[in-house]
Amino acid sequence: MAVCLFDIDGTLLSTGGAGQAAMEVALESVFGITGPTEGISVAGRTDRAIVTDLMKFHDVEDADANWSRFVDAYLERLPHELASRGGLILPGVEALLAELNRRESLTMGLLTGNFRRGAELKLAHYQLHDYFCGGGFGDDHFDRDDVAKASLADMREKKEIPSDAEVWVIGDTPADVKCGRAINANVVAVATGLHSIDDLEACDPDFLCEDFSDVDLMLEIFPGE
Repeated sequence: MAVCLFDIDGTLLSTGGAGQAAMEVALESVFGITGPTEGISVAGRTDRAIVTDLMKFHDVEDADANWSRFVDAYLERLPHELASRGGLILPGVEALLAELNRRESLTMGLLTGNFRRGAELKLAHYQLHDYFCGGGFGDDHFDRDDVAKASLADMREKKEIPSDAEVWVIGDTPADVKCGRAINANVVAVATGLHSIDDLEACDPDFLCEDFSDVDLMLEIFPGE
């Protein structure tokens, strides 16, 4: 038995900036803020950490009521942005997921910094949602290592994955490599996000590629038939 835990943004798909745009709309509609957000780091981080930084930057009180209003507004706006931004599924992803899905001894989950509902909306928009049965999300955790631990725990509970199962983390940032090591996983790093091959190579992943377009090669990496 093996489990593959996939990141979403920059790994499976590019939304054309839909997430950031939806957050900017939410900031304006809820708090009347139209200031810059470009200085807030996003790659490899959780939505919890990103929004916390946004609130701090704009002097918004980090209170439960403010959080609820912001997240509701963000999730309401996200489908519109996904539909209007011209995003795409990244090279090879559809074929790779379809082939991995056929392997009875392999299961796929998510390891993403997205809010759970945001992840669902993004994957559903690109018709990739049904490949994944659970995972870890960015609703509560600031550190991606904690998301990795939650992801693996959720997959083990849902799919009864044994403790000695082979685990793979697939992502496009140094944070994905780091969090994979936090759960003793093998790591595939792909340079389809904001980080270059050289950036990712410096993190020493187990496998490194420009993209997933060589599906046959990718299938040789993962266990199972």
